[in-house]
Amino acid sequence: MNNNNFRKSGLAMAMAAAMVASAGAQAAVEVYSEDGTSFSVDGYFNAFYVNRDDKLADTRNSDVKMGFLPNTIGFNFSKEMGELTLGGRSSFWSTINDSLQSPTDTAIDVRQLYATVDGSFGQVLIGKDFGLYARSNIFLDEILMGFGSPGAATGVSFGNIRTGYPYPNPSAQITYRSPDMGGLKVAAGIFEPANTTPGAQSEQSAPRLEAEVTYSVDLSGVSLTGWINGRSQKSENATTSVDSSGLGYGLKASVAGFSLTGSGFTSEGDVPVLITDTAAPIAEEDAEGYLVQGSYTLGANRFVLSYGETDSDQGDFETENTSVALFHDINSNLKVVAEYNMFEQTTKSTGADAAEIDTIALGAIVTF
Repeated sequence: MNNNNFRKSGLAMAMAAAMVASAGAQAAVEVYSEDGTSFSVDGYFNAFYVNRDDKLADTRNSDVKMGFLPNTIGFNFSKEMGELTLGGRSSFWSTINDSLQSPTDTAIDVRQLYATVDGSFGQVLIGKDFGLYARSNIFLDEILMGFGSPGAATGVSFGNIRTGYPYPNPSAQITYRSPDMGGLKVAAGIFEPANTTPGAQSEQSAPRLEAEVTYSVDLSGVSLTGWINGRSQKSENATTSVDSSGLGYGLKASVAGFSLTGSGFTSEGDVPVLITDTAAPIAEEDAEGYLVQGSYTLGANRFVLSYGETDSDQGDFETENTSVALFHDINSNLKVVAEYNMFEQTTKSTGADAAEIDTIALGAIVTF
């Protein structure tokens, strides 16, 4: 898979807008705020020097690439209308990985384009945004702003996608989010279903359903966040029916600078990378994975140790990924990163080694 095709798939850009959205309230630059109407802009820019040792191919490559998150600019809108607040977000992402393949023609991808209606009832979102299944699994990844495991193209990274969690790919949706009920939040929505059974009389007679429940609490100085999420859909044609389902879960505990996170997922008929329209009917086979991470924050430094695995019958692979990383805040808008990543993949049906790659990544991140 070349860099251009990979960029269009959206995997390398999976989390940029989500990261900016979660930090937007603190980082966004307010352009206009008057009479209950506001408009703000936020940005995320990064580049990494990457040295990758492919032990099976017996090659070593040096690259200058973006990290797991791409370079992003987002626009946020809000207007108070009586008891309702109308809002919206549009975010635009651009890769730097194609600088030699498309020197002056870098594509712009849109992963968020939605409106929101907020009130005492909660929030309704209409448009395109990240999914709910595996959402917290990836949003709370300790190396989200790092580099992570190698992807399908040289220099491109997957973070911990397919080494601990699948990707909550952006989809057209109508989603409801509840108010914060003493730390408990519920979200549920209908999504555009994927055609996983192409062929004669292919149909998806019902939308894809996704939901997530999160709960946060502070117990004597220990901050806890737990979550469970899932999705379900059905696709069928004249000869085949595929039921796709997935369940994600996790728990994060933090105290006195220390943080420990454990998450996992299990799925059936659901590719453990991302769900999308397919060229041929997919199999109703199983996949499962988990991610365990620990971090310690001391002043401007955050140290991270991460390990994840995925076992997929459908994809016929087993993966494991280990990362050691240091994040250092130079100031509130500038961060530098040093990361060492070890990724291995085997073909499940044969036991043959498919990948053994060690990566050193040194990067800088600017946000506003």
